[in-house]
Amino acid sequence: MQLFKKPTNFNFMNKRKMAVLLSAILLITAISSMAVRGLNFGLDFTGGTLIEMGYSHAVDLDQVRSTLDSAGFAEAVVQHFGAASDIMVRIAPRENQSNADISSTVMSALRAADESKVEMRRVEFVGPQVGDELAEDGGLAMIYALICILVYVGFRFEYRFAIGAVMALIHDVLLVVGVFALFQIEFDLTILAAVLAVIGYSLNDTIVVFDRIRENFRKMRKGSSVDVVNSSLNQTLSRTMMTSITTLLVLTALFIFGGELIHGFATALIIGVVIGTYSSIYVASSGALMLGISKDDLMPVEKEGAELDDRP
Repeated sequence: MQLFKKPTNFNFMNKRKMAVLLSAILLITAISSMAVRGLNFGLDFTGGTLIEMGYSHAVDLDQVRSTLDSAGFAEAVVQHFGAASDIMVRIAPRENQSNADISSTVMSALRAADESKVEMRRVEFVGPQVGDELAEDGGLAMIYALICILVYVGFRFEYRFAIGAVMALIHDVLLVVGVFALFQIEFDLTILAAVLAVIGYSLNDTIVVFDRIRENFRKMRKGSSVDVVNSSLNQTLSRTMMTSITTLLVLTALFIFGGELIHGFATALIIGVVIGTYSSIYVASSGALMLGISKDDLMPVEKEGAELDDRP
């Protein structure tokens, strides 16, 4: 199914200098936000107090969150576990407050807000799921993944394409994480998983574009490198937009109907899909052009003496 009934002829590369300037401004803002404001790490990274409790009736999680917010626990994570009458509350560590003090304050607030019986089942301190060693290993794994992508794309296409693809991936990750730092949205393991998913999505889109660019470099006898890239982007535009739009529809539904706990995950993916679509056009392709990709780099190498071998 074609999104555009008629072939498009947008001059994408004519705007690449403006796109580079826009990306530079966004990257500076993202990096500055991470350096100055930092990430608002969730309980998966910081640890905290876990309280399990049971009600005599089904619990409205939004009402519980509102009650805890009024009691000074705006960052509390509230979710069902097991039955609809059982909830689990996780609260980040606080200075000069023990687990017992936190649990007592929480229970008092919830019992005052609900006339029914609220029973405390368990209170314990939960350590961070992502310790220093795991965080370091995760960072190294990300670097190794980018190196593997660089080698793969360089082997399949050409080293200039590989550098352009890695530039686009780094660009996407920094902008997604930068948005979370700028607006101080809680960053937990689900957000980390979303960032990794953004890498896969962006790389897939970039590979499709690069494949068409390589094909057109070999087919189009006339035209500059910019013309070839423009034609390739227009030819893959319908596929790119269809994929992005359908993905965004699903993610929007998750954001609206998925509940409080999935908002951050859906938000990260929505931002990542939009940025990934942009970067596959303007960052990866523009990067390859700036590095001097040309038709000569992608033409098949002719073996010496091939013409003599074809003679009868």
